[in-house]
Amino acid sequence: MRKRLRAVKPNRRQILLTGAVAVAGTTGAIVAASHSDAADSGPYGSGVLGNWQIMSKAIATEATIKTVVARDGVFMFGDSIAVQDGRSLAVRLAGRTGDSLAVHNWSGRPTTPAVDALQAWATKYGMPRRILMATGTNDAFNPPVFAAQINRTMSIVGPNRIVVWVNTQMCRTSKTAAMQVADQRNSAWINLQLADAQRRYPNLRIVHWAEYLAAKPTRLTAYLREGVHTTVPAGQDARNELITQGLAAAKLALPQAKSST
Repeated sequence: MRKRLRAVKPNRRQILLTGAVAVAGTTGAIVAASHSDAADSGPYGSGVLGNWQIMSKAIATEATIKTVVARDGVFMFGDSIAVQDGRSLAVRLAGRTGDSLAVHNWSGRPTTPAVDALQAWATKYGMPRRILMATGTNDAFNPPVFAAQINRTMSIVGPNRIVVWVNTQMCRTSKTAAMQVADQRNSAWINLQLADAQRRYPNLRIVHWAEYLAAKPTRLTAYLREGVHTTVPAGQDARNELITQGLAAAKLALPQAKSST
């Protein structure tokens, strides 16, 4: 996996087919439907997002944030996968590219408040030239709002920085068959919005986590422990390697002199 993966430029059909493959790969773990799942399926079939504010988080200290800005490292904004995998990513990134990482990761959080956090840091501290967005999985509960948050992110960051965004894969094996299908459909919807945005923003780069998993069906169970979060260390290493490659490629694409904006 150390070899750089070829760039993937999915079209709408490819993204939806990715979803179909992933659903097929997890049917063996489908559990019986429950009344609570049926009652709480929400408007898009995946359920309703709970109170993420009370969940676990990992947020860098002010000193770390300032150091990352000064050294032109990386800001990261993520959800529970990032809470779990962020420390390992920081170690990998430092060893591979020498970059420092400041994280604002919060379990259960959708993208809107993650972009709020990006705006707050940008206003208070400024920004490095690479921003890592590892968020979108929890937008499967309300996919239509996601596109506007991509636009917000790109507006905050501006044209002289690069946003590296990890796309999503969610198919919760503990849920009903109907909810698993909805999860995958909604994840594909999120990924389609990212792919569409990439056509408008040349400084938006996508880490194709969903396509990587779908390329070999065995990866779904080897790298995901319940259809969402990475297994440790296998899934964590695989996802963090893809992210590291994406950030390293973004670094090479930046001009040598640090932008003043």
